[in-house]
Amino acid sequence: MRQRSPAIDVSENPLQAILLMSGAMLIVPVMDIIAKYLSSSIHPLEITFGRFVFQFLVSLVFALILLRLPRPGGQQPFVNFLRGILLASASLCFFIAVKYMSVATAISIFFVEPMILTILAALILKEPVGPRRIGAIAVGLAGALIILRPNLAEIGLVSLLPVATAVLFSFYLLLNRLYPVRDDLLTIQLSAGLAGSLYLGAILIVATTFDVGDVVFVWPNAWQAGLLTLIGLISFCAHGLVVAAFQRGSASLLAPLQYLEIVSATLFGFLVFADFPDLLTWVGIGLIVGSGLYITHRERVRKQAAG
Repeated sequence: MRQRSPAIDVSENPLQAILLMSGAMLIVPVMDIIAKYLSSSIHPLEITFGRFVFQFLVSLVFALILLRLPRPGGQQPFVNFLRGILLASASLCFFIAVKYMSVATAISIFFVEPMILTILAALILKEPVGPRRIGAIAVGLAGALIILRPNLAEIGLVSLLPVATAVLFSFYLLLNRLYPVRDDLLTIQLSAGLAGSLYLGAILIVATTFDVGDVVFVWPNAWQAGLLTLIGLISFCAHGLVVAAFQRGSASLLAPLQYLEIVSATLFGFLVFADFPDLLTWVGIGLIVGSGLYITHRERVRKQAAG
């Protein structure tokens, strides 16, 4: 699952923007594949905690190399830490989901996020939503139901966790609209890594101390620690690529490229776990992607009309 920072300065270079965004979307599912692989021996809560710890450490190393250590929290400490907590919660939901379902299926369901964001923006920010976008939302949610139905029957309510991920990520993006980012990428990465580490670490301590569910802390061996480090590094690099892409191209240009995640997740999921979505899942994916692309188009039209 990815990170985005849409509130950044733009200097147009469409080709570079497309290449950077494509690169980010192609490597992000590798993080989810590793999380699924590790979940056979480490609880997803610990994996998610490891992701944010190592993301923080990677960010800290870069800060030391650049001889620039930002103040924790930056210019917006409360907002930045809240961003980190929302991202950590979303990542936890997603990593639990991929333990039980294929990464491609989970990512496909997650892509109801543009529909959820549109609904939340209408309810909270009072943004206008016309009948066309309402229709697109209905189509996208229908696609999600097509994918969810067999998974609900097979693995139960855990199949709804990608939807929970989408809701949490939508609140993260909504927070960015309410409070535009005022810090640089390194400060944001450090803040998110620190906030996520503290938040998930506290949950992990409580869960292991009081035997909540099946949470058991496992000291990772060298191989597992290396994979957790790789997850943190991928998270750091993917976020940087996305930010760099949005600095060079508009959201309307880059938004359709996010669906490359499904392609990458399908490829790596097949190579590592021999998972491949069935025909009905592809029908649902088609409806979700089509709906998301149409919502992006209508958002561009709305902004152009507003001047």
